[in-house]
Amino acid sequence: MAVTINEEACVGCAACIETCPTEALSMVNDKAVVDAEACVDCGACIESCPTEAITE
Repeated sequence: MAVTINEEACVGCAACIETCPTEALSMVNDKAVVDAEACVDCGACIESCPTEAITE
């Protein structure tokens, strides 16, 4: 199961992308997007998000 990103809360800071060990996150239209196939649900991105836009 992959994490969920609230697009309205995402400010496009890319902190989650920098912390993702599987490179499952990318930026699309200045918002973070998760590749569910690559996400291992480790939670690193959740911890790094300053706006709490990412949840399990």
